[in-house]
Amino acid sequence: MSNRFFRWLNHPVYFQYGFYILSCICLFSNGLIPENESNYYILYIFCAIFFGIGFYNRSALFIIFVTFLIVLARFFLIPDPLSSYVAFLIYFFTYLLITFISVGLMKYAQKVKEDNVELTKALANALDSRDASTLHHSENVANYAVKIARKMKLPQDLCNVIRIGGLLHDIGKIGIPEFILKKPAKLTNEEYDIIKSHPVIGYEMINHISSFKENGVLDIVLYHHERYDGKGYPSGLKGDDIPLIARIVALADTFDAMSSKRVYRDELDLDNILTEIRKNKGSQFDPNIVDIFLSLFEQQK
Repeated sequence: MSNRFFRWLNHPVYFQYGFYILSCICLFSNGLIPENESNYYILYIFCAIFFGIGFYNRSALFIIFVTFLIVLARFFLIPDPLSSYVAFLIYFFTYLLITFISVGLMKYAQKVKEDNVELTKALANALDSRDASTLHHSENVANYAVKIARKMKLPQDLCNVIRIGGLLHDIGKIGIPEFILKKPAKLTNEEYDIIKSHPVIGYEMINHISSFKENGVLDIVLYHHERYDGKGYPSGLKGDDIPLIARIVALADTFDAMSSKRVYRDELDLDNILTEIRKNKGSQFDPNIVDIFLSLFEQQK
């Protein structure tokens, strides 16, 4: 339940709509509420809470003004034998406190979210810095993958997951010896097997993080080297058995790898890269994702 609530905090627009709905209920259903119903004021409290969360990034003056209107409506629409200017001020400061507590909660949740992304970026950059040829690789993969996801009109939550997964997709390479990662010559079969173990190593490194289990980040880390034809690793998954977000990151990963200079080759020309991706449509890559990815370049042209 708590995880679901914090997921809602990623969508302040939900609370904005909730505030509008509660406001309409408070303003237009007053005559329908029995006079002896003493709990009607709770709706106004929820109005203040939803307003604070939904509009947390607005100015303090705006928040104070709207809270004043909420209290004004509550003061005049709910009969109270103790109504007085003193009572109004008490209501106003109480509701203002509730609103600013809600604003603070939302700002804290957003700050935690931003800090987690920055920490993940720092970790990814630390990994990429082991090899100058792969510097910023993880961040590039995350950016390309998010562009594909947005073109596919995937929900923002899923785009956020793809961004984190893209940043962490190669985290398992921390466990790969540096002489293998930087070897300019062709890898031996044994060395290649060691490289192929990095998805499992990465999965085992972060599989204790409950949110990564729930949102799919672990799927990206574990399955970003699976192939659409079933010839990938580590599990040999095929087609739609590979999680969609892993298929997206797989294409983004390959594109950035071919676009970048590596110790064993120079970067490839863009036209050659796109031609190679087209050739592997339906074999290495999901054909639908390839079409969407290529359409991004057609739009740029």
